[in-house]
Amino acid sequence: MIDRRALLGLLATTGAATALDRAVARGLAPEERQGGRPATFAPPDRALKVEVPGGRVYVRINGRLDGPLAPVVCVHGGPGGTHAGFLDALPLADERAVILYDQLDSGLSDHPMNPVNWTVPRFVDELEAVREGLKIPRWHVVGHSWGGTVALEYGARRLPAQAGLCLASPLVSTRSWIADAETLRGDLPAPVRDQLVQCEAPAPLPPKAACAAATDAFYAAFLTREPPSPAHRAYRPPGDRGFNPRLYGAMWGPTEFSATGTLKSYDGEPLLDRLDGRRTLFMVGQYDEARPVTAERFARRVAGSELAVVPGAGHATFTDRPEETVTVLRQWLRRQDRLG
Repeated sequence: MIDRRALLGLLATTGAATALDRAVARGLAPEERQGGRPATFAPPDRALKVEVPGGRVYVRINGRLDGPLAPVVCVHGGPGGTHAGFLDALPLADERAVILYDQLDSGLSDHPMNPVNWTVPRFVDELEAVREGLKIPRWHVVGHSWGGTVALEYGARRLPAQAGLCLASPLVSTRSWIADAETLRGDLPAPVRDQLVQCEAPAPLPPKAACAAATDAFYAAFLTREPPSPAHRAYRPPGDRGFNPRLYGAMWGPTEFSATGTLKSYDGEPLLDRLDGRRTLFMVGQYDEARPVTAERFARRVAGSELAVVPGAGHATFTDRPEETVTVLRQWLRRQDRLG
């Protein structure tokens, strides 16, 4: 847990942070954040299904793909989440096209529900297939949480089409993620912390309601710290199957802090050495499951990269602090544009 003074100290001392990132953090502290939230989100200017390995995925676009600035594509978390977590990024469409999509077996995309598709390389190939399907020569990639894993793997390929890479609250390695979770659980009140330990013990387990309440307390502190906005509550596209718990459980596990699926031994830390630091931004929330001190450690391994910490946000930076998160992204994208 980091208070505001410690947060600013972190930003001031890390070699990966820029003066702009520090100014954003100072100027957009939690007590100073903007108030109004939209009642609805803008509909897509274009929506379609794109062929990818294993099926077709739903893609929505706001803004012009042929505009003067490279588009930005947002890769959602999960595994099993949907594009809805990135709807607060749509204001960026006033400058460049914003591309949101549902990964295979999620949301509005096809649901073949074939575990053979549930591999990291296939999800990375899926991202590139979206670019090829839209005929985009160059784009910026923003990946959040599990989407950060996909973005990390994509960035390590060093494809000519990649303009900028933002790893937002990323799962870089399961080892580091679980270590962060253990640290954060230690910050919870003793009754909650003890309940979580009991819930992971061998049978007989405590009542499910008690375990759910303790898990929700962890999520309220470090995952999503703000209630859904009116726009998020109203967003229900026809045919949207939403979050896929089976996919999440198979690849990750039962909770954010317990990895039992195919990602339980995932280690993308060696890929950090392959990234183009000038093109890379690490972005996390102040109270993120992906702790700022861990993001700092990763950023230091990517020479020339930037680190931004969104004040007051948990893991869900885009929904907890949308104005601040979009401001960080907008300024970083503009800097990337200037690099050419």
